[in-house]
Amino acid sequence: SMRGAEFAELMAFMAIADERSFRGAALRLNISPSALSHSMRSLEQRLGARLLHRTTRSVAPTEAGQALLERLKPSVAEVEDAVRDVAAFQQQPRGLVRINMPRIAAQLIVMPKLAAFRAAYPDIRLDLVIDDSIIDVIGRGFDFGIRSGSIVQQDMISVPLTPDLRMAVVASPVYFAERPPPQSPAELNGHACLTYRWYETGALHPWHFDGPKGPVDVIVDSVMTANDTDLLLEGALRGCGVALLVESRVEKHIADGSLQRVLMDWCRPFPGFQLYYPSRRHMPAAMRTFIEWMKLSDGVASPLAV
Repeated sequence: SMRGAEFAELMAFMAIADERSFRGAALRLNISPSALSHSMRSLEQRLGARLLHRTTRSVAPTEAGQALLERLKPSVAEVEDAVRDVAAFQQQPRGLVRINMPRIAAQLIVMPKLAAFRAAYPDIRLDLVIDDSIIDVIGRGFDFGIRSGSIVQQDMISVPLTPDLRMAVVASPVYFAERPPPQSPAELNGHACLTYRWYETGALHPWHFDGPKGPVDVIVDSVMTANDTDLLLEGALRGCGVALLVESRVEKHIADGSLQRVLMDWCRPFPGFQLYYPSRRHMPAAMRTFIEWMKLSDGVASPLAV
């Protein structure tokens, strides 16, 4: 491996070849001409080749020197770029940030803030991957996951993004005109339900309720399963059946009468969405910037007045 002194000798050689003068190079490197001569003699001895033709008036690379120069230039430019990039990263964050989240989190949390984020940090690119399943997000190469706080692993650093969430059981008035609305989870039996299926495992998501006597999980009768909550919402709006969806996603439909809500007393709040990531000493500026931006409350409280 190369020692610091050897690297310095190569840089000195490049400066001399560039300036075509020992004095000019010594000035540029801020060392004495005699130290520079000594440095060059040491380099030529080590390489066993003459690198410079010296005359009283000028200095020029030998053939061997020219060959070495051509090999060194791109490498040194690469090193200088790397150093400059690190400095630039601190000033103007740039690079790619990969986030894995459920569709609802993208709709309620990230998208409302996207335009302002893009304006503030034009050099940061976001890769948003919609994934409603519970996967090892970090193990898959994502920088961040966004999930409900109830399922974030213990060893992660997490940043709360929303207040508590609640689920809502909904169907269209057209659907309920033909069947009596259920008064308890048990009465969901026989209802046409639109359910979420984990794509990764194929498992059906049981409908979880909290009653006076504690938690109740119901495996409902599915007429349609989907791994996309938007499809479940659309199915409910079209009168195809009953869906269990995050309250903030269906509020406006309940308000305008296109959906009717049931079993409200059985749907207790649960921990809201959190941004999570593993602890790391040296976090890229783009990641740090994204965390700070998501912490700002402006885009959080408004779409999620839960």
